[in-house]
Amino acid sequence: MSLAPAAERSPQAQLLKRMFDAAVASALASRCVPPQLPPAPRGRLIVIGAGKAAAAMARAVEDHWPGELGGLVVTRYGHGVPCRSIEVVEAAHPVPDAAGVRASERMLERVRGLGEDDLVLCLISGGGSSLLSLPAPGITLEHKQSINRALLGSGATISEINCVRRHLSAIKGGRLAAACYPARVLSLLISDVPGDRPIDIASGPTVADPTTCADALEILRRYEIELPREVAASLEEGRGESIKPGDARLARSQTRLIATPQLALQAAAKVARDAGIAAHILGDDIEGESRDVGTVLAGIARQVARYGQPFERPCVLLSGGETTVTVRGNGNGGRNVECLLSMALALDGHPGVHALMGDTDGVDGAREIAGAYLAPDTLARARRLGFNAREHLEQNDGHGFFEALGDSIVTGPTLTNVNDFRAVLIEA
Repeated sequence: MSLAPAAERSPQAQLLKRMFDAAVASALASRCVPPQLPPAPRGRLIVIGAGKAAAAMARAVEDHWPGELGGLVVTRYGHGVPCRSIEVVEAAHPVPDAAGVRASERMLERVRGLGEDDLVLCLISGGGSSLLSLPAPGITLEHKQSINRALLGSGATISEINCVRRHLSAIKGGRLAAACYPARVLSLLISDVPGDRPIDIASGPTVADPTTCADALEILRRYEIELPREVAASLEEGRGESIKPGDARLARSQTRLIATPQLALQAAAKVARDAGIAAHILGDDIEGESRDVGTVLAGIARQVARYGQPFERPCVLLSGGETTVTVRGNGNGGRNVECLLSMALALDGHPGVHALMGDTDGVDGAREIAGAYLAPDTLARARRLGFNAREHLEQNDGHGFFEALGDSIVTGPTLTNVNDFRAVLIEA
């Protein structure tokens, strides 16, 4: 991970950087996949999967599986890893494309006709929702693309967005596991969602879905998303209903969480404590508007700095989850840099408070930038350069702001994803 030269010289930035690195490392496929591999089946092993970590997970399976295997996984463009026997396909994220549609079709073909002695190993991680983009009958890719874009800018939570995705899909919402029946299915999940709910990780392609078409329609109407006639009809008539709990086709399907936001925060906390600084995890599933979360974190940091409440300083406050951004402007945003910029404005140069926020997959929003670093002099440096932090926030231009200061965090694809990482350091 790279930071600007000035930040590299700061011991506070270096500590926060090591914590972020530890959080990412805790969720790397090479570390968390091998211990979870099952015994060899009597029949065939077919490996399938989707997500930003899918190719890295497939490679970890190949490196540690003693027998024959084959399969197909789909990952985000630029996140591919060479595999010997498992085919790796790349497709678009966060807005789906035709490559994801074709990969989904081929994945369903690979698992049809399996027997009871066969085992399907399904490797699921964040990003799989858009990568498994096969539309439900009567719905087009263009329909899904327009609705996805609208939802991403609406302020809807990831759980709400994924509810809609499941009911516009021919592969998510348990349908992939149903297609594998009667083979046994074992899904290894790297969680990128608040609460670690399997139904929301890649929109639950291998788990039962208790939500309904009516739920999806209510979400779309609440956020005033314009619906094509075909989509509205499909949801109103219940044609896009997902696989429900109790469906016999899922009786032989099992899921295991192998990496989570909480484990990542614990790994970061250990780095801080090894450096002699107390670390406190505020929560691994914090949601809400990014700028609101930033304001709240600033308030907690000021209370710690001023009164030693609720924690004595020095300390680090850690949190994860997935905040949302209601798009108002046309800047280069991202939920982590929006949160950080909001925090900077609320702190107003408060001495002794540093912060690092980033997405553990290395991509915050649509930019190939993980996040950014905040120092006590961030706003002062911005003013000297003629940048108005408030205007950048109103334009959802967190990346533009921190890039101009040289305080962006660039990691490249980390090949994993356990969601947002936020660390606030309050000095003694």
